Amino acid sequence: MNEMVARSILGLVGVEREAAKDRQKRQIRCIKPMSAHHIHVFISHSWTYSQHYEKLEEWIFHDDWHVNGVPIHFHDQSVPEDNPIHYAANAGELKSAIWDKILHSDVVVIPTGMYAGYSDWIQKEIDGANSYGVPILAVDLRGSQRKASVVVESADEKVGWNKNSVVTGIWKLRP
Repeated sequence: MNEMVARSILGLVGVEREAAKDRQKRQIRCIKPMSAHHIHVFISHSWTYSQHYEKLEEWIFHDDWHVNGVPIHFHDQSVPEDNPIHYAANAGELKSAIWDKILHSDVVVIPTGMYAGYSDWIQKEIDGANSYGVPILAVDLRGSQRKASVVVESADEKVGWNKNSVVTGIWKLRP
């Protein structure tokens, strides 16, 4: 009788082990992949100094970024020189088209080079960001001792010319 009870207990233990394994397999299958973070970024720039835009664009949009194993997908809302806004018939329509891109952005990134202080368009982009409540990240250019005060004063966050600093700054400012 004891042997029979022992076999039955061992049988139940074995069944319970198999059931536990099946539950674990079902749980693993039911784990949904973590969804990605999506951040829309507008990089303000002067086409005359497009190398700054190109480097920021490379850092932000061409590397794989993750936070706690969850991917970050950055979406470019900028107006690069090779893809201008052709449909704007005048400066007012161009401003409206740029402001629309800023409206659909989570962060506006602006290099602090002195040229920014002399650019009417960069000022208009700052005004658009302020109007829509889109935070501004000022990026100090490498080796630049002079910075456009209009950018520095408008910025919600300031970072150095380093891809990790730039992406961390964007992450901190996202909604």
